[in-house]
Amino acid sequence: MSLWLVSFLGLLQGATELFPVSSLGHAVVVPLLFHLDFNPADSTFVPFLVLLHLGTATALLILYREEWVRMIVGFVRATQRGEICDRDERMAVLLIVGTIPAGVFGVVFEERIKSLFTSARPASIFLIVNAGILLGAEALRRRDERRRNLEGRGRAAQEEAFGDASRLSIRTAVLVGACQALALFPGISRSGATMAGGLLAGLRHEEAAHFSFLLATPVILAAGVLEVPQLFGKNAPLGTYLFGAVLAGVAAYFSARFLIRYFRVGRLDPYAYYCAALGVVGLLVIR
Repeated sequence: MSLWLVSFLGLLQGATELFPVSSLGHAVVVPLLFHLDFNPADSTFVPFLVLLHLGTATALLILYREEWVRMIVGFVRATQRGEICDRDERMAVLLIVGTIPAGVFGVVFEERIKSLFTSARPASIFLIVNAGILLGAEALRRRDERRRNLEGRGRAAQEEAFGDASRLSIRTAVLVGACQALALFPGISRSGATMAGGLLAGLRHEEAAHFSFLLATPVILAAGVLEVPQLFGKNAPLGTYLFGAVLAGVAAYFSARFLIRYFRVGRLDPYAYYCAALGVVGLLVIR
């Protein structure tokens, strides 16, 4: 791929990875929609996408660096003590158990999932499915708001009635992590699926996004360890690909900062309508 195409895909991935719109779905559908010159069936395409994701993970590590340090220290402390005593220790354990479902699913179904990256049709269909997931989660959240008599209050007041991620149970964290496994299908958003799971678990939108961003980081890093080495020895332009990963990281950093503010009062609905529209266009236009 040329430098401009790698740059385009890097910015596209970084901008869409944390938004609940599926960066993988965009990486498959958008280039084909605009007839860009690349082959998604190439053996280096998936490792290249994972390299772009590493740029996103790096941005998240930078954004949450202080929290990650506290959680790692807390986990070591809790392991030595044999007891969980504070929020950082509990968050570390929740992230560990929440990461397991996506890791297991990815290892077991790796080859079958990769075959979905060669065509825009499955990605377009999954984009529409993603829209249904987002709208369904918001419909259930509105029902919960009615049940709690929160209608008519401002959005900030409505959100305060729900919880933060550290209050999740171990079982619920596993279920939210299982939602993340859906994002292995191109078209279903990692952040969207985990946010939907977080909303069903009673989290505020902002906390659901926060937990989603934290939960994505170890899965992306693990995928990088498995996939990126496949780029070596295949005459891939590693320097160009690394430049794309840097662009992805920059785009992801600013996307995350925007979304943290947005979800203090915003909902998932606009992104659901966008995914549905892109999926329909992909089905109708791409052959």
